[in-house]
This record gives sequence, C-alpha cells and structure tokens, in this order.
Amino acid sequence: MLAASCLFVSLGASPGARAAGHFDVDDASTLDPGQCQYETWWSRTGTEPVTGFHLGPACRVGPIELGLNFDRTSMQGVHSVTGGPQVKWNFYGQAADAPFSAAVSAGIVSDLRRGGRMGGQFVVPMTWRPASSLQVHVNFGADWALGTGLRTPRGGVGVEWALNDTVSLIAERNRAAGVWTSRIGGRFSLTPLISVDVSASRTGPQGVRGFAIGLNHEFTWK
Repeated sequence: MLAASCLFVSLGASPGARAAGHFDVDDASTLDPGQCQYETWWSRTGTEPVTGFHLGPACRVGPIELGLNFDRTSMQGVHSVTGGPQVKWNFYGQAADAPFSAAVSAGIVSDLRRGGRMGGQFVVPMTWRPASSLQVHVNFGADWALGTGLRTPRGGVGVEWALNDTVSLIAERNRAAGVWTSRIGGRFSLTPLISVDVSASRTGPQGVRGFAIGLNHEFTWK
C-alpha cells in the first residue's frame, strides 16, 4: 500500500487541504460569515489510470473556515479512502476587493479503511489583485505523507483572469511531493453561488496527463 500511496502523491492525486476547487494553488479568501459550501470533483491521471473522487464541505465559524475533506483514490484495483478536518484563517485583507490578502490553512488526513499514521498539510496562501479582473495566488507550505510522516515542501503560483461575471481562466504551476504539476482550466458560474471547474494537467518529467471536473456550491446556513 505504501508504494501505491507514493504513486498517488507523485501524480498529484493525493488528498490534501484545498479550498480552491480541484486546483492545487489556493487563494487567500474564506467564506463570508454565515456561509457554507461544498466542493466535489472527479479526476483521472495517467494511462493506468489513477482516478479520484473528492467531497469537501466547509462552513464559516466565527473568524475561521472549518471544513472536512473526503477522498477516494483508485489505481489498478488498489483503493485508498482518506479523510480529515481542515481549518483556514484569513489574517490579512479580509475584504473581497482587498489589493493583497493572506491566510493560513492546515489539515489532517488519515486512512479511513486501514488506520495507521496520519498525514497532513500546512499552507500559507496569498493573493494579489493588480486589477479587478486579475488575481495572482502564491502558496508555500509543507505536506506530511500518510504512513511515513515524511515531510516535503510544497508551493506554487496561480493566475486567475475573469473574462466576465461567469467565466474565469486559471493557470498554475505547483510543486508537491517533489513533483511539478502544470494545470490550465476554467471556472464557469452557473449562478452566483454555483460554479463548475474543469482543467487539464501535466505532472512530472514524463508529462503525465490528467483531467478534472468539479462542482462548487455555496449556501447560507443561518
């Protein structure tokens, strides 16, 4: 199982604390007070292939955003089911139109089928808004692998350009578990609170190709 888990990580299919849909580079924003959301996505990577399914509900509680992440990853008959809590706090630039904002995000993940040593992630996401339609996201942090607890640095840069109120283009370059992933895609708003994400990616020196599609839904809980 350890070898399969390492391959899941190297192909970018490992679950982690993420709040920007299936994109690897997170932004610094959090939900507004009284708001909740769920994010779900399906991904396929490589020719074997590695497939993944994610479900992540979250709510704003006081000054922080609390969430849960559940992931099922499969490759050649080997299945991994993981889950754990996530917390995110925007400590600078809380306004939606703030020129610069920064946050901290941390999560714990465990194997829900087999138990064993837990893993986790810590990330500092930052967002710069040079224009109302353009955002630049920068992340740095670390991952702790399931089973071994091995710590590896992670970091990346993403650019999000809003063409209009309903369509945004997203491109990013991210490094995790010692492997670089390039991803390009888009976000399409079906309503002000519901959006769909799609992207294509290339991972590692072999340029392993991947595809993902996700749904994001925000709602009021009180």
